Amino acid sequence: MHSPLAPHRPAYLRLVRASAWYDLAATAAFATPWTYAVLHGALSSLSSAWGLGALPAADPLQTLYANLMGSVVLVWSLLRILRPLPEYGLFDGAARTLFAAWQAYALAQGATRLLWFFLVLEVSFGAAQLLPWWRPGARTATVPQNTGAGADATVR
Repeated sequence: MHSPLAPHRPAYLRLVRASAWYDLAATAAFATPWTYAVLHGALSSLSSAWGLGALPAADPLQTLYANLMGSVVLVWSLLRILRPLPEYGLFDGAARTLFAAWQAYALAQGATRLLWFFLVLEVSFGAAQLLPWWRPGARTATVPQNTGAGADATVR
């Protein structure tokens, strides 16, 4: 019997879409210099108010990297919302593993402890999307593939 979260099951695709909605909500404000300035101010105030450590002052290079990350995640999120596929969950889980590693590294280097909240979510969504791929039969999921002729074909 297959798990409801097997990669080819509707529940897994709902998970892929849910993680995309979280990413969209969490990172959309990073996508432009103007929205990032507002977000940076809000996160700085929140982090200070909760005694979790200060955020470094925003500078043009930091803003550029925040905008690049926000833009890429925005597009990746929209793809997963509009067309959730099992493989997207696998790749998103892998990306979350990398991102969680860099968040842990930043925390070890003294970054604001506010980052723990995001690290827990990254690890949770990453594990939820990766674990079903290690179950028996997970790699035999049937997925649509564009054949270039305008019709979908099924591949195993």
